[in-house]
Amino acid sequence: MNKYAKETSVGIFVFIGLICVAYMTVQLGRMEFLGADTYSLTASFRSAAGLRPGAEVEIAGVAVGRVADISLDQKRVRAVAILEIDNDIELYEDAIASIKTSGLIGDKYISLDPGGFGAILADGDVIELTESAIDLEKLISSYVFGAVEDEQP
Repeated sequence: MNKYAKETSVGIFVFIGLICVAYMTVQLGRMEFLGADTYSLTASFRSAAGLRPGAEVEIAGVAVGRVADISLDQKRVRAVAILEIDNDIELYEDAIASIKTSGLIGDKYISLDPGGFGAILADGDVIELTESAIDLEKLISSYVFGAVEDEQP
């Protein structure tokens, strides 16, 4: 009988361990099973180079959502990002979405300025004011090869 008690306790321990591993996988992978408590917004950028689905969406350095998808609008030749924003975050019509880089060569993320004028954006609305990321490689190569002009007063 003692042998079965040890096997049962080891089985329970392994089962609890598997549940913990599954929970951490879901949390670290930012997966959601029962439906997200978010709403979707769309923002289009001249360039979304380096921005990937799953990237953070932040306001004042605090994560308030993620990039769900990025696609190409072939008619306007612009990158279109679908943003999933937490339901408790209110953004206004004059909100600004900017692609930023964390660190010098870090990952890209979207920084939001929530605005404060006009109607509150709802699920499916479009953020009209956007700023693309600075292409650091292009800027450095322009400087190195002399394409940057000095402005003289």
